[in-house]
Amino acid sequence: MLEPGDEAGGRWVRELGPAGLVRRLREGDRPLGGVRAERWAGLCARAQAADPARDLAAAAETGARFVVPGDTEWPSQLDDLGDARPIGLWVRGRPSLRMWALRSVAVVGARACTEYGAHVAAGLAAELAERGWVVVSGGAYGIDGAAHRGALGAGGATVAVLACGVDRPYPRGHARLFGRIAEQGLVIGELPPGDHPTPSRFVLRNRVIAALTRGTVVVEAARRSGSLSTARAARRLGRFTMGVPGPVTSGLSTGVHQLLREEAVLVTDAAEVIELVGAMGELKETPEGPLLPRDLLRADAGRVLDALPARGTARVAEIAREAATTPDDAVARLYELRSLGHVERHGDGWQLTRHAVISARAGAGPP
Repeated sequence: MLEPGDEAGGRWVRELGPAGLVRRLREGDRPLGGVRAERWAGLCARAQAADPARDLAAAAETGARFVVPGDTEWPSQLDDLGDARPIGLWVRGRPSLRMWALRSVAVVGARACTEYGAHVAAGLAAELAERGWVVVSGGAYGIDGAAHRGALGAGGATVAVLACGVDRPYPRGHARLFGRIAEQGLVIGELPPGDHPTPSRFVLRNRVIAALTRGTVVVEAARRSGSLSTARAARRLGRFTMGVPGPVTSGLSTGVHQLLREEAVLVTDAAEVIELVGAMGELKETPEGPLLPRDLLRADAGRVLDALPARGTARVAEIAREAATTPDDAVARLYELRSLGHVERHGDGWQLTRHAVISARAGAGPP
């Protein structure tokens, strides 16, 4: 009877209870507050046409169930939506929606994505799935589909949140994908079986994706992309909002870059996502360069090694002065360095070995 996200209807449900609101709508006499007479008449007409038994039978045929607030499977984080909370969710698939939602991340983005975007979305979803996270998306073409496939390909968990009935695959080209998701994961939606999607239902669907998950990652999005509404809903709800940067010359990255200029966090892989949404202590390791032989030296030996010139030889007194130590200590460190293959002696002078020169250049990196 009510459209998804109808806050006036949600308030009526909270005040009167579902059965009380159904009774008022079917009686159709006194309009409730917050609605015009024309809309009240339309809702009353919907109430007369509603057939819950038919909807439940259609859901059973496709293996779906109806989950409402108060059920053990209801994800309590959806309550953060207040009066815009779904009245209930149709759920197709075996796993528990509540348990899966506890450790879930949304990966969303443009429908007309680039190869770069599809590659990043699939890889990110696969990495998240391999680390035990549930990937949630909207089942659309482009980034959504790539994210679902990435999670499925990694043998992981994924949830598709639809803007239509869970028995009605949309887009039709994803019918097989939705079948795979229902077998390996969950397909959910607010609308009863048989209902079709509309532009407004897609936008309102996004609030469920945002509320259901710990955070939302936008991979590619133009400035007017619907996926940005998911990110902004996540931010309003206090969830983490993240974006994957793309080429500055790509129109499909302008929306993501705008998010990053606001309050979103830049992420490039699953480890960075989990560092934000995961439990305390799930930190991404700081990337380091390759370990070089000179990295294993003690500090005093390293200073003496650094005191040698890149080319030619130097006497002990010169090396000691550069290393800020005594000549005796410099000699001791030089023989230690010679045993490790870093330096060699030529008469009264010392110089770096070819191996040490190559190692120093590798450690310096590109200019």
